[in-house]
Amino acid sequence: FSSCLLFPSQHKDAYQAILDGVKGGTKEKRLAAQFIPKFFKHFPELADSAINAQLDLCEDEDVSIRRQAIKELPQFATGDNLPRVADILTQLLQSDDSAEFNLVNNALLSIFKMDAKGTLGGLFSQILQGEDIVRERAIKFLSTKLKTLPEEVMTKEVEEFILTESKKVLEDVTGEEFVLFMKILSGLKSLQTVSGRQQLVELVAEQADLEQTFNPSDPDCVDRLLQCTRQAVPLFSKNVHSTKFVTYFCEHVLPNLGSLTTPVEGLDIQLEVLKLLAEMSSFCGDMEKLESNLKKLFDKLLEYMPLPPEEAENGENAGNEEPKLQFSYVECLLYSFHQLGRKLPDFLTAKLNAEKLKDFKIRLQYFARGLQVYIRQLRLALQGKTGEALKTEENKIKVVALKITNNINVLIKDLFHIPPSYKSTVTLSWKPVQKADASQKRASEDTTSSSPPKKASAGPKRDARQIYNPPSGKYSSNLGSFSYEQRGGFRGGRGRGWGGRGNRSRGRIY
Repeated sequence: FSSCLLFPSQHKDAYQAILDGVKGGTKEKRLAAQFIPKFFKHFPELADSAINAQLDLCEDEDVSIRRQAIKELPQFATGDNLPRVADILTQLLQSDDSAEFNLVNNALLSIFKMDAKGTLGGLFSQILQGEDIVRERAIKFLSTKLKTLPEEVMTKEVEEFILTESKKVLEDVTGEEFVLFMKILSGLKSLQTVSGRQQLVELVAEQADLEQTFNPSDPDCVDRLLQCTRQAVPLFSKNVHSTKFVTYFCEHVLPNLGSLTTPVEGLDIQLEVLKLLAEMSSFCGDMEKLESNLKKLFDKLLEYMPLPPEEAENGENAGNEEPKLQFSYVECLLYSFHQLGRKLPDFLTAKLNAEKLKDFKIRLQYFARGLQVYIRQLRLALQGKTGEALKTEENKIKVVALKITNNINVLIKDLFHIPPSYKSTVTLSWKPVQKADASQKRASEDTTSSSPPKKASAGPKRDARQIYNPPSGKYSSNLGSFSYEQRGGFRGGRGRGWGGRGNRSRGRIY
């Protein structure tokens, strides 16, 4: 066939014979799988026939023939053919043969380096219109492979194309797909600036549907809000504000905290909401209804800050049970109140009447007394323990419990000042301690708008946060009542759009 290179037009019949080889036996097919791509560029008038013939080989019953045919597909990715080849390779991602699947991945990466936008066109075409299995694997391909491509491939123009196409997909996604697309988009260099993070926050807010009425009894509605908020939290900073989310939580979620439902089994949904609110409160900007929302937060805090039980004349408990001190809940609410209170420092002194303030201080004092007992018990339990001893499940929980109680202690001391102070800084018990240089680095990122955002290391690790539920009663010495829960994963089996995707065509659409 070397003469074909010199006189291709004279050998059209010979090339046609090669194409016809796909209908022959195993030997003919193996030869065709090699020679069809080898001489493809010399017979442009037979391009469609050649590609179709190669596709037949990609679906052959003989696995070795299929693998050979798939391996050679990038040779057909020339000019206008490239998007079509990308579309074909994307469909082939549905293969359950690991070797085939790897060949498809490698072939896609190969043509990505030839024409990134053309390849993306094929991938997004299948994500929007293809079979569910193809859609799922195409999204996972993007979420795992894009970050491996060099800068000369991932140009600004290519990243803009990814953002544009992703917005189309985000109009109709499942929760898991949404998380994957946020991973894809947040990894784009052009979106790792302040303005880029702001764009992502707006995307999340749109997905969370913050303009709609919140329905606490609808598990999907609650799940959607929480999943979206989790994606937004790592994006917030002093220059990318969480105001819209914090406002929504204060106005719509806190008043319905007790009636929230969740599709995630075993999840303490109330605590989950309070933790997210606490994380966001640090980055809340100017809020329109600050006093009103601070009042809602204050009222919710009071629910978890009990009054001391009444005492009988002999000084003993009058028979009432000791209130259960919900330290994990109080840490979140007190921290959120402390953060927002900075914006309205006279709230406790000027916005509350004297009786209300007196009542609050009695609650704070009672809680602080119980707090000191627990702190002493925890320190005693952990005294002298280092290294491996602190890594046992029980001791890890006690360490978290000590963080929670210490945090609450610091915040209560602040509020006992006259007038109340909002100057102390604490690190939430489930978050890693921030080093000074790390916060300075983030500040620098926000100022220059050119460096990647500091991701909350809370990503996957936040999925197994340890929660401290102290024993009932302020003087209990029972330290065996520690418990923790794992944050639930995504809910599977739902349709797109957090509801249902429309019917789409099925079958091969090469």
